[in-house]
Amino acid sequence: MWEYMERRAVRCAEYILETGATVRDCAAHFNISKSTVHKDVSERLAEIDAALFAQVRRVLEKNLAERHLRGGDATRRKYEAKNGKKRRPSKAEDG
Repeated sequence: MWEYMERRAVRCAEYILETGATVRDCAAHFNISKSTVHKDVSERLAEIDAALFAQVRRVLEKNLAERHLRGGDATRRKYEAKNGKKRRPSKAEDG
């Protein structure tokens, strides 16, 4: 493997660990594709540093488990912005 690929994989892994970033966030931060980040941290990193790979894998698994929540939040924000932040009162508020 080329040295620049190893350095990039380690830098991405360290960024993900420090910030808890998703693959998409990491790709945007380093201005590289999501596919490159994914290959770096899921395949190349395992060959370079197994301990770092295990730590990053835990963060990525957590992000994957929370993905549906972030998507729901994004949809809610989209429609709130579109509708001028109208919100129906909940049953508890309706009283």
